[in-house]
Amino acid sequence: MPWEKSFKESDVIEQAMEVFWEKGYAATSISDITEATGIKRGSLYNAFDGKHDIFVRALLKYGGERRTSKLRILETVDDPREAITMFFDSLVKATLDDPDKKGCLLFNTALEYSSHDDDVKQLVSEGIQEVVCFFEGRIKRGKELGTIPDSVDARPTARALVALVVGIRVLGRGAFGKAALQQVARQAVEMVS
Repeated sequence: MPWEKSFKESDVIEQAMEVFWEKGYAATSISDITEATGIKRGSLYNAFDGKHDIFVRALLKYGGERRTSKLRILETVDDPREAITMFFDSLVKATLDDPDKKGCLLFNTALEYSSHDDDVKQLVSEGIQEVVCFFEGRIKRGKELGTIPDSVDARPTARALVALVVGIRVLGRGAFGKAALQQVARQAVEMVS
């Protein structure tokens, strides 16, 4: 009798994503994943090509559901500067509302960049580039509308904004409190004012 799955892969990826998000790739074992998902090791290996495969799928899921969907919504905001403000306000709120202080799976993975293979490095680079492109696009649109000064250089400013995003998500894990995170967010908005 052929092997038959008794679980949804998307549920397993979601549960594994939470483990990777909390512990990081290197510190997560297959045992951690089987414990979190309630799936036996053999079933897990029958459905996935190991820990790396699960991690790649978790990164893709995280990016699509959290980053890409959020950016698409913000791109519909008429005032590009307001979209950037909303981005940073929601970022600070998400950071402060996270009781486990997990940060961001993408940026946590970026902190382990050198220890990952090319597949993961590419996903990290693409995820970061997506955020850079969002900011760059909003800055260019704001300059067209006259809500962002012409003196703001789109690409370097977009990269600097991403650096501030990383700072909020990493330092928000415990090193910076609410007031400091809000100051960083205000500085980010000042860069496009």
